[in-house]
Amino acid sequence: MFDSLKIAFATYSRIPTPPADWNEHSMKYAMCFFPLVGVVLALLSGLAWLVLTRLGLHAFFIASCLTALPIVLTGGIHLDGYFDTQDALHSYAPKERKLEILKDPHIGAFAAIYGLLYILSVLACWTETATMNTAAQALPCICWGFVLSRILSGLSVVRFPKARKDGMVRAMADAADRHVASILTAELIAAGVLLFVPTLLCGTPLLYPLVTLLMAGLCFWWYRRRILPIFGGTTGDLCGYFLCNCERAILAGNLLCLILSSAFTH
Repeated sequence: MFDSLKIAFATYSRIPTPPADWNEHSMKYAMCFFPLVGVVLALLSGLAWLVLTRLGLHAFFIASCLTALPIVLTGGIHLDGYFDTQDALHSYAPKERKLEILKDPHIGAFAAIYGLLYILSVLACWTETATMNTAAQALPCICWGFVLSRILSGLSVVRFPKARKDGMVRAMADAADRHVASILTAELIAAGVLLFVPTLLCGTPLLYPLVTLLMAGLCFWWYRRRILPIFGGTTGDLCGYFLCNCERAILAGNLLCLILSSAFTH
């Protein structure tokens, strides 16, 4: 199982990891440890927020660090999938051609355009969040989005149809033990329950965990019902596309709650 953990971190992050034995047995449960990468991101993002705000740094600098942190720690693997998917979606080509575009290592115009818009939108949301006096109320839910997005992405790998007969997603799905889906479902339930801990212990508004779950659910529904049929199934790039959209939606949803709460309070 320790090899499965190392494989998950070696594949989906740039966090230094001891060499793993990549065999059929260790691959079986690698996807179960994918959410732990999100836990590390959540903790480091929360810590970065606390340190940077305590130092009294400008909101834009704090936002820039929090926008860059997950990209640096993951090596941009999910953002790469977002870029490739945008190129494919906006090609308006047949399904087979879209799948070819996903595999093309070159960046296209739409990847550049929508990738830039993605980074700017995340940066803008973090900047505005950093200016809110009540931001700490929403911060646990925003950070926990890194965990929820990875659990749902892992479920899509083992549950959804595959667009190709090869590739990383196919390899992970084929190697996964039949209990992996059940384990990920249990992790999803646990992660959902843990969202409400700040409300129970600190009295933070119930709205933030509810909106977080709503945003994650809507993104997952859109991914399954609207995006996958276009490609005939999921791929590694599409998983990255979903993950990026999910995390941005959770950030934006919590920011909206902060703004509305501030408006009604005053």
